[in-house]
Amino acid sequence: MVPTRNEARNLEVVLPQIAAVRPAVHEIIVVDGNSTDDTIGTARRTLPWVRCITQTRKGKGNAMACGFAAATGDVVVMFDADGSADPAEIPAFVSALVAGADFAKGTRFAAGGGSDDITLLRRTGNAGLNSVANALFGTSYTDLCYGYNAFWADLLPLLELPDPGEPQPEDGTMLWGDGFEIETVLNCRIAAAGLKITEVPSVEKQRMFGETNLRTFADGTRVLRTLLSEHRRADKRKS
Repeated sequence: MVPTRNEARNLEVVLPQIAAVRPAVHEIIVVDGNSTDDTIGTARRTLPWVRCITQTRKGKGNAMACGFAAATGDVVVMFDADGSADPAEIPAFVSALVAGADFAKGTRFAAGGGSDDITLLRRTGNAGLNSVANALFGTSYTDLCYGYNAFWADLLPLLELPDPGEPQPEDGTMLWGDGFEIETVLNCRIAAAGLKITEVPSVEKQRMFGETNLRTFADGTRVLRTLLSEHRRADKRKS
């Protein structure tokens, strides 16, 4: 499942790489956020059998929820379109699930992992957020803020993500989980449900084309707020 917004040039490279993975992937779903660079047209020209849908609201979280709802396979792999993730690692994520994991969590900080892109500031911030998450949820995450993950599709009801069919609020605000907090929400809810998590070493490459949407301080603050909010949610469910 590949969420996109103005990633046409990257998809020309990324989609053939995913299609070349063996064993072959069941389907590739591109979920577009109203791109202006003909992302969907490029995807279809590059890989005619790709499934393309348009997200129903705004935000990366909504794009991912739309993709999750459209998936027909047994396993969902979350894959960024910018070229930073290596499709050749997909079998390792699937193998972790087949071996008994419910959630295969990519990590750049285990043996065999790495990053060509992360800065010292982001690495330090990520380590601090890992510590908070592990203290709140009893997890052993080494890379909370990495979005290359996979899970069994039948777990989706447990995650209780915002319904893709709900309309965008008239005031323009996002529903909780529709924004960039989605990856932290998933990590927290998987942990709160007591599911088995296996970390998978992954090497992050640099974005190929375009500019990153990451904002170190703003996104770090958002992740921290998400951790605290999801911990309160988990406590309410226990009581």
